[in-house]
Amino acid sequence: MRIAVATSDTVHVNEHFGRADRFLIYDLVGPTPRYIETRPVTRLSTGDPDHPFDPARLAAIVQVLADCSRVYVTAIGERPAAELAARGITPVLYEGAIATLA
Repeated sequence: MRIAVATSDTVHVNEHFGRADRFLIYDLVGPTPRYIETRPVTRLSTGDPDHPFDPARLAAIVQVLADCSRVYVTAIGERPAAELAARGITPVLYEGAIATLA
């Protein structure tokens, strides 16, 4: 199964979906995740709590993650979670080491 991970340090799932500027892609095979690649994205959040929602920006992120079954994040908004789920991608709230994902 292919997964995406939101991380700021490449070791831990430690990033909010909207703040992620990249997703690390792994295959979950065997006892530990196998790294595939890093996929850069334009952040969904602009850093301004009152920023308008940008559906085109979300669509671009969802497209980058289209071949993944799950995306591991520390937090995610309702609308991004719904958009991912509508495309068959399960958002998973998790905080911890990437190496322990299974």
